[in-house]
Amino acid sequence: MGIRIASLVPSATELLFELGLGPSVVAVTHECDHPAAATSLPRLTRSMIPAGLDPADIDAAVRERVGAGESLYGLDCDLLEELSVDLIVTQQVCEVCAVSSDDVRAIAARLPTRPRVLSLDPSTLSDVLRDPLTLSEAAGDPAAGARIRDDLLARIEAVRAATADAPRRRVAALEWLDPPYCGGHWIPEMIAAAGGIDAFGTVAGERSRVVDWDEVRAAEADVVIVMPCGLYAAEAEAEARRHRRRLEDLGAELHAVDAASSFSRPGPRLADGVELLGHLLHPERVPAPSGLEWRTLS
Repeated sequence: MGIRIASLVPSATELLFELGLGPSVVAVTHECDHPAAATSLPRLTRSMIPAGLDPADIDAAVRERVGAGESLYGLDCDLLEELSVDLIVTQQVCEVCAVSSDDVRAIAARLPTRPRVLSLDPSTLSDVLRDPLTLSEAAGDPAAGARIRDDLLARIEAVRAATADAPRRRVAALEWLDPPYCGGHWIPEMIAAAGGIDAFGTVAGERSRVVDWDEVRAAEADVVIVMPCGLYAAEAEAEARRHRRRLEDLGAELHAVDAASSFSRPGPRLADGVELLGHLLHPERVPAPSGLEWRTLS
């Protein structure tokens, strides 16, 4: 019998399937929606934030629970025990994105199978590119990880090469609008690889942070990318339209992108995000990537 894996992070689920380990994955989170094969697997988690809140209320609810030391997710421990897993993949880089890895380790220690807990905690694009190796080694197939890493790196470097001598455009990446957050972690590196400059001067690996609209205006961006964390292109467009007056006052190109697929999750599809940024910043040098959604608002 092969290894049995529970994935508690959507980006890890995507990577496991990319590595050819889909048949070993026996359960995922309620947010795992890619690839399609993952959507039929048992769900181990649920959100503790009420549905139907507007963005400002979501931000407030998250702050309240995190400040009180309460989890944002519930974990079905009974189902996890029934599945007799050997490996649980989690993360601790963002308390908003998954079940606490400390909680997972405590639960795993009580399970009869004593599963290994692997925490993938990338903060930079380089970290993300190491994760295929880490995860494939844990699953017993390191060669698969090297292949995926090399492919993703080649795609990113192709965009970097295509835009190397192009004029640098200033990019304001907004990971939330109410209140506004500037993009952190791997986003500045994605912008740089695509031929841009992070208008907020964020250092790679730093967390996203709250900014006010005066700071957004002072960033003097040429291009504003609306990428609300966890939202898709249509939802990002709706958010941009809600704040259109403030955004249009910036006097920049305005695009709403599919953050959930290609920016928020530190998995293989970040390469798609780099290709999309390259096209949005330098369309004459980087072709439009296929299969991605975005909306140009100005």
